[in-house]
Amino acid sequence: MNYIGSKLKLSAFLQQSIHSVAGNDLGTKTLCDIFAGTGIVGRAFKSFVKQVISNDIEQYSFVLNKNYIENNIDIPEKLEYVKMLNELPPCETGFIYKNYCFAGSGERNYFSDDNGKKIDAVRLQIEQWRNTNEIGENLYYFLLCSLLESADKVANTASVYGAFLKHIKNSARKPLVIEPALFEASETIHRVFRGDANELVKKISGDTLYMDPPYNARQYGANYHLLNTIAEYKEFSPKGKTGLRDYTRSMYCSRASIKNQFEDLVKNAQFKYLFLSYNNEGLMSVDEIRAIMSRYGRYDLFTQDYQRFKADRAVNRTYTADKTKEYLHVLEK
Repeated sequence: MNYIGSKLKLSAFLQQSIHSVAGNDLGTKTLCDIFAGTGIVGRAFKSFVKQVISNDIEQYSFVLNKNYIENNIDIPEKLEYVKMLNELPPCETGFIYKNYCFAGSGERNYFSDDNGKKIDAVRLQIEQWRNTNEIGENLYYFLLCSLLESADKVANTASVYGAFLKHIKNSARKPLVIEPALFEASETIHRVFRGDANELVKKISGDTLYMDPPYNARQYGANYHLLNTIAEYKEFSPKGKTGLRDYTRSMYCSRASIKNQFEDLVKNAQFKYLFLSYNNEGLMSVDEIRAIMSRYGRYDLFTQDYQRFKADRAVNRTYTADKTKEYLHVLEK
């Protein structure tokens, strides 16, 4: 997924930095990715640690990580179910088509009409299989994750769901095909949560805590609201032109509250090593972060230049800067 704040391009830098501090052999260690997003960091360490604890407040993230992190045993029949989903006829009475496609709502244009109908058909079928106990939880989240990622590829947006495009772009014209979200098998048990990071951190413990909170005022619940809608698939009244749903507002997106929130997280963390990813465009400065973390142990800092997130260049040129600087703040408590 083309995701704001994704650490895919930085995964090698993060792995190298974390290993240099916490040790090369993490086979008996627990790593917590407490603002997990799409789960890139947890997935990078899944095979190298005893346990990954993954958490995020957003439902779409919970689904992705239930598949990529918590699924650890192969599901032999998974591709057969993907094939059945791709063969489904469209559904013309579903929630996505009625509210987020032009012919359904007469105003919103997030998906082509055909793809909206297909999303509904697939989502309803996955839920029916679960409700009739034809599939278990592992397969359920694998299929739902596959739908979310596949739907995102044909979304008629400039990469986020804060707005839709007036005309259907070329990539959104392609018919939806459910592609399997293949996960890595693991010999150990991993855990996935959906909750407030500052509350969860009081209830868990481990060796390494990786923190990647929002950097600025953009709320993920608004930017990715439609993925949450597909993931939850519950009736509600979409609001305004963009069809927004109610969402949880993160205090990490507010300059007035972020420093207190962050210090509370650091103070209550029952982990030996704390790593914070934050870039040079964030609400907190390097000096502010250093001052907070240094109160609780030995502080260090790694930096890395990288290609910043870009929206779809063909339709949106809002993000023009080529590079930004990523800071990895380190605390040994």
